[in-house]
Amino acid sequence: MFNQFDVLETINMVEKEHLDIRTITMGISLLPCIRATAKETAAAVYDLVCKKAENIVKTAEDLSGEYGIPIVNKRVSVTPVSLIAAAFPEGAPLIGRALDRAAHTLGIDFLGGYSALVHKGTADYEEKFLATIPETLASTERLCSSVNVGSSKSGINMDAVRQMGTIVKETARLTEKNDGLGCAKLVVFCNAVEDNPFMAGAFHGVGEADTVVNVGVSGPGVVEHALKAIPDADLTEVAETIKRTAFKITRAGQLIAKEASKRLGARFGIVDLSLAPTPARGDSVAAILEEIGLESVGTHGTTAILAMLNDAVKKGGVMASSRVGGLSGEFIPVSEDIGMIEAAERGKITLDKLEAMTCV
Repeated sequence: MFNQFDVLETINMVEKEHLDIRTITMGISLLPCIRATAKETAAAVYDLVCKKAENIVKTAEDLSGEYGIPIVNKRVSVTPVSLIAAAFPEGAPLIGRALDRAAHTLGIDFLGGYSALVHKGTADYEEKFLATIPETLASTERLCSSVNVGSSKSGINMDAVRQMGTIVKETARLTEKNDGLGCAKLVVFCNAVEDNPFMAGAFHGVGEADTVVNVGVSGPGVVEHALKAIPDADLTEVAETIKRTAFKITRAGQLIAKEASKRLGARFGIVDLSLAPTPARGDSVAAILEEIGLESVGTHGTTAILAMLNDAVKKGGVMASSRVGGLSGEFIPVSEDIGMIEAAERGKITLDKLEAMTCV
């Protein structure tokens, strides 16, 4: 139960510290939609997605109003389309466009799952599917694509990496008049997870239930504000403060996720407790790292402090949710974090440093 202090604290986190539910994502299995032709399959896909997710936007808006916590994005993820279109891979764009139409019909932000899993090898039908990605992303607005090219267990499929380099360039060329937007909707993964609610890399894994609700929470500003209250703390106290704060953030996500799944008639999947920044002042992961003690993000010690932050967030979040999943780490996009942007402008963020941080 929430007591008076919890309520006031949550209100303060929402109004002053940028706490929000970053996304509610409904995962939908498309396996029942497979038909004899691409055209028939595309029609079945459109009908199923529109039926399963018809209330996702309204439900999110209702919950946001009832609990006073902003829910920023409403999204859908589906079974990797390369599997649905295995018998007719050249027809996969028909399914992709049907999914884009469904996203418009539902009024959701993005729909993820125009995806392929080729981390150990690329089948013939997947080769043909991958070739359809640039044109499909160029001819759709809300459809997102991802390709898993490696895993810790099997290594990296270097042939797929080479092919994805060509695909990224072609996608950029086809969408150059729209600032290369196609590339912003395309993710190349290693160790992709089946329950990730964040775009552009979300897809609904074949090991998941038919319909699942996954929630992604965020709150870099809440963590930064908590650390400002302990300016002289040692690293142990810093880590404990981050754990306690992550618990509070994730508890809000758990509440929303369970209620959303109940109202949408889907299973509760996971809470992804990633700290996802925005360009807004006070909503930056880089600011957290500097509050801990770095002179500037990107300087010596950045990777170690980021690892500590990641570990503390996960430990605190796990205690607040019955199921933690997704990516559950820090997002460090240079273009979406005001602190990272300013560090890059100062020359503190190099490609080598960004690569090291990403590996964490």
